Amino acid sequence: MAKPRAGLPGNSGHMHVSIVDKSGSNLFYRGSKDPNPPYQDLAHLSDIGRHFLAGLLDGLPDVMPIVAPIINSYKRLVENFWAPVTVSWGLEHREASIRLIAPPTASPKAVRFEVRVAGADANPFLVLAAILGLGWRGVEKKMEIKVPPLSKGEDVGGASDKGERLAKSLKEATAKMMSEGSVAREVFGNEFVEHFGGTREHEVRLWDEAVTDWEVKRYIETV
Repeated sequence: MAKPRAGLPGNSGHMHVSIVDKSGSNLFYRGSKDPNPPYQDLAHLSDIGRHFLAGLLDGLPDVMPIVAPIINSYKRLVENFWAPVTVSWGLEHREASIRLIAPPTASPKAVRFEVRVAGADANPFLVLAAILGLGWRGVEKKMEIKVPPLSKGEDVGGASDKGERLAKSLKEATAKMMSEGSVAREVFGNEFVEHFGGTREHEVRLWDEAVTDWEVKRYIETV
């Protein structure tokens, strides 16, 4: 489970991603520092890496049922528990949805993204497929990063965070994924989205019908 105990941080399923060429060279490393990057955090990230990051940021809200697939997933993705709750990124930012790892704090061969949204309850194969699909969509479309990075010390979800708030429930996330024209439909195709989304809608229906221990303890003798 992503959140087995209330009042404590949850269990994550962070995934680190980089791409190398046939010779083993890291394609996310720029080679030489960019003197005029759009954001200083990107100074050592290649153009491919920038487009890949832009694709991740653009599509993340539409694939939430993949990286957070069950009701309990969203108990982990709440404020004040070091969990990513917005479309956010930053160099070595350990609360953002995507942590960029690059020089000067890492070696050129170690340049990568740590995608921090997925929990321990996610299917790692589907998560990796989503990351690669969204990232490569950004590369093919030469997408630009629209969200400024969070600096160290800036809180996710705080006043300086300009990123979209991610879905707060499986129901909200599934509706967004299954909406007409979603990025998930573009990347995975309608057949997958309809099937996988249907399984998540079934999960939501079961939850809506459930009577939990919390409800019984809180209301049985008072209402």
